[in-house]
Amino acid sequence: MTLRAVPVGIGHYLPQRVVPNAEFEAMEGLDTSDEWIRARSGIERRHFAAEDETTSQMAIAAARAALDQAGLTPDDIDAVIVATSTPDLTFPSVATMVQAGLGMGGGFAFDVQAVCAGFVYALSNANALIIAGQARRVLVIGAETFSRIMDWTDRTTCVLFGDGAGALILEGQDSAGTPEDRGILATDLHSDGTHRDLLYVDGGVSATQSTGVLKMQGREVFRHAVEKLTKTAETALEKAGVGVEDVDWVVPHQANIRIITGTVKKFGLPMEKVIVTVQDHGNTSAASIPLAMSVGVADGRITRGDLLVTEAIGGGLAWGAVILRW
Repeated sequence: MTLRAVPVGIGHYLPQRVVPNAEFEAMEGLDTSDEWIRARSGIERRHFAAEDETTSQMAIAAARAALDQAGLTPDDIDAVIVATSTPDLTFPSVATMVQAGLGMGGGFAFDVQAVCAGFVYALSNANALIIAGQARRVLVIGAETFSRIMDWTDRTTCVLFGDGAGALILEGQDSAGTPEDRGILATDLHSDGTHRDLLYVDGGVSATQSTGVLKMQGREVFRHAVEKLTKTAETALEKAGVGVEDVDWVVPHQANIRIITGTVKKFGLPMEKVIVTVQDHGNTSAASIPLAMSVGVADGRITRGDLLVTEAIGGGLAWGAVILRW
């Protein structure tokens, strides 16, 4: 028998405020348009958190939705992992705020910071905890308020990002140890710190004692993304003992429709097998994969037994993939 980390509940939360591309058209000095944004990113709208709304509040809302779907209570959870680059405070972690907000009576909680690849990294950590026997049920959350770190004079970045949260509950279950098992079948993680200047925030506690704003070399990020995402997905599939032909759904990081289509084409799959939400959510960084996954489950596309590929790349550069059978 093999212990697998099996999905048992999923949920998401989006702020009430919807920001269509038209709002950016109206911003003085930004020099952009709905057509320009759609053509370069596929984004039509995104959600922004309210002024008094925090990353932890959104994470708690998504967590409650996942618990409800799973029919579990907060005390059924052994660990909370939150992937975020936009925490409420420098410390304590968002995860401990979620733990308190849910009223969990025990367990442990911590954050993972791998920017847009954060949820993939968090899934890998949750899988390791479950396989090692340190936790039976792990609540894995991606939550971001990227609207708080935008440069509103830079049309190449500020139109791309949005806020939101998604949560997935993984439970350790005995399985046969074959590629037909439900749960996480393989993970593949990478990073290369020599590319830090391609995507970063120009502020931080130690360096500037300020929050800073996001800076990106979009063309270079695109070039790295398609190549690296394709390779990590192929490696993860090989580790899992399955092939591209076995994949039911790709649930990619929702950064840009051109990155998504370029990667899937190189991967050899049709777009009909891809869960795409970038048009409605924009790039929600670590929240984008669980948001897309939750939408795919809610609308009935993702069903029990489906083989999923999730892959993401973010600042660092950090990237990776997870193969998961629903």
